Amino acid sequence: MKTRLTKEEKEILESFEKGEWVPTKNLPRRKKELMRYARNTLKKDKRLNIRISERDLLELQRMAVREGLPYQTFVSSILHKFVNGTLVEEKE
Repeated sequence: MKTRLTKEEKEILESFEKGEWVPTKNLPRRKKELMRYARNTLKKDKRLNIRISERDLLELQRMAVREGLPYQTFVSSILHKFVNGTLVEEKE
């Protein structure tokens, strides 16, 4: 049985095979640091209420379904990516 890899998985495998991956020094400290980053990123301690058109809301909900996310989580993700400069437009 042959395993089929996605494009992203192939890129990761090629990168690993080229020796581009290096071990992390002081792994317990690095794990703790990354957990702190994740906790701060995922912490939702503020509320935002906005008014948008019904049409826009329906489209956001449709897009969220395609992504497999609750629509409020999807909207929060879009805002997070925008604020961090990582929101990219999908090419057709």
